[in-house]
Amino acid sequence: MESIYLDHAATTPVHRQVTEAMMPVYQDVFGNPSSVHQFGRKARKILDEARHTAAQSIHANEKEIVFTSGGTESDNLAIIGSAMANRQKGKHIITTPIEHHATLHAVDYLKTQGFEVSYLPVYEDGRVKAKDLRQIIRDDTILVTVMMVNNETGIIQPIEELSEVIQEHQAYFHSDIVQAYGLFNIDTKQLPIDLMSVSSHKINGPKGTGLLYIREGTVLDSQQFGGEQERKRRAGTENVPAIVGFEKAIQLVKENRSESNEKYKHLKQVFINELTKESIDFDINGSMDHSVPTIVNLSFPNMNVETLLTNFDLAGVAASSGSACTAGSIEPSHVLSAMFGDGEARTTNSIRFSFGLANTEENVAEAANRISQILKRLS
Repeated sequence: MESIYLDHAATTPVHRQVTEAMMPVYQDVFGNPSSVHQFGRKARKILDEARHTAAQSIHANEKEIVFTSGGTESDNLAIIGSAMANRQKGKHIITTPIEHHATLHAVDYLKTQGFEVSYLPVYEDGRVKAKDLRQIIRDDTILVTVMMVNNETGIIQPIEELSEVIQEHQAYFHSDIVQAYGLFNIDTKQLPIDLMSVSSHKINGPKGTGLLYIREGTVLDSQQFGGEQERKRRAGTENVPAIVGFEKAIQLVKENRSESNEKYKHLKQVFINELTKESIDFDINGSMDHSVPTIVNLSFPNMNVETLLTNFDLAGVAASSGSACTAGSIEPSHVLSAMFGDGEARTTNSIRFSFGLANTEENVAEAANRISQILKRLS
């Protein structure tokens, strides 16, 4: 029985061309990019080329790209780093209750340091509203952090509208774009966001690397202490082979963006159509009109997340109840609780299915068929 992977929002398989790009670096380029001799200069050249590629992908300047260990570190550096560096201007931060835990736990830490945090309300369509930001923002607000695409529901937030509210304000605007990067043409010259977090392993690159875009002029404190790498913003020797893999993954998603989006949109519809054809009772969580083609979050009435995921896995189908960082947790989804209210059945009967490189129309349809049979047996 073929195992079918429908959990690309958790992590993606590394593209073959990414692996091929990394291997020569592992074998031949072992110098430290900070070293001045020829071995170091060779590594530095490769690192600079990757930084150029990353910057071009979001129409940024190379000096605005800081390589990190991934989305979590990027979120922490952006949120804690900017808050600490600007606390003399105020100690008020605005976010949403549906952020990734890398953001939520970062602002929780800031609360222990005397910062005040306000949360934008989230509506049943899975989105926040600019009008609420206008009401909540204050003179002493120094940071607004809202993810571009929610990792559990795939719902796209109104980032442009939110950025307009902040544009003439002192507050920095940070967005975790981990689930959005590669799907959209993000232009930092047009979109006034000061800080953006990206992760390599969500775009078929290697785990353990990512980047933080820091708009020129943005002030933030480093959260690691050591050498002067990454323009003194992120101490530690850069992971050159992984960054080269990340660079190749960036090139691939850029080259194939339009074709891939159409493919994933089709796969998502095939999956929903197959469940409908089998007369499965389900509801889609969030607005389909404001969702990415790679993610759909479905509520199955009178079902239980743990039971469903266990049975799906036994049937060779990999899915998730939400963020991979909380896999195994029996607590209700914090995202769906924010959308529908604490205690609502959807918070404990919903599954996230996410599509990507490992999928074809045939295996998505087969996965839907297996899932349908399980749901019928359990009902």
